[in-house]
Amino acid sequence: MSSAVDTRTVRIGTSEVGEGHPVYVIGEIGINHNGDVDIARRLINIAADAGCQAVKFQKRTPEICVPVEQRDKIRQTPWGEMTYMEYKERVEFGIDEYQQIAKYAADRGIDWFASPWDVPSVEFLEELDVVTHKVASASVTDHELLRALAATGKPIILSTGMSTLDEIDAAVEILGTERLVILHSTSTYPLPPEEANLRTIGTLRQRYGVPVGYSGHERGLQISLAAVTMGAVMVERHITLDRTMWGSDHAASLEPTGLEHLVRDIRIIGEALGDGDKRVFPGEEEPRARLRRTTV
Repeated sequence: MSSAVDTRTVRIGTSEVGEGHPVYVIGEIGINHNGDVDIARRLINIAADAGCQAVKFQKRTPEICVPVEQRDKIRQTPWGEMTYMEYKERVEFGIDEYQQIAKYAADRGIDWFASPWDVPSVEFLEELDVVTHKVASASVTDHELLRALAATGKPIILSTGMSTLDEIDAAVEILGTERLVILHSTSTYPLPPEEANLRTIGTLRQRYGVPVGYSGHERGLQISLAAVTMGAVMVERHITLDRTMWGSDHAASLEPTGLEHLVRDIRIIGEALGDGDKRVFPGEEEPRARLRRTTV
């Protein structure tokens, strides 16, 4: 792998992602819609109102993704007792729901896309002409899926949770670096600070020469904001209407006020980081003239 840092950018929708551009913020809806299009619309509203550039979903073909030994296990759900397979089918959106989502996101002026978990889901999302595809951390070693994603020619966002550098090397070899954004991530839910390892952002940027961001599963905002100060050009966080809702991802998600504060603070940090050129700013001129002593 190349060890030369690259300042290239990747275009996603109408946004340029990379150094020198506003941080691209993704509200990860995932499966927090609980199979309800109205909840999905409300989450899109929350993301758009907060100033996110995108929302992301997850797309699976249950008969491919659900292990055979798990399919008949009984699960307690808000819709009653059902098998795990029935539950996965219950929360999975089809073409009609995603067409509604695509129109609603467009009306709100926000990008939408998804993490496909299998090849038919890539084909499904391509029919809807998503702006990009996201590789979930669980799929880093699914080379068949990666080849299908590479063949789309779309920008690819690669999450790297629970992955070794060798596994990421192999994924990048398939995906290429021309339209690639890599996200540093740790797949612990919720994420404890001692496992965040944010210095990996610099490691990935140096190793692959592509824009690098951060996908967080922590509670609170501090770690995501620290990632921005360390150069993350994309930030993804799970979002929910209420962290107490039923479902596996809600507890590690941001509620509306938290998301609003995250985007606000990311934008402030973006302004505060500046360009690195040391100079006297206009606000310093008056105190400089009044306070500065010059001696020889």
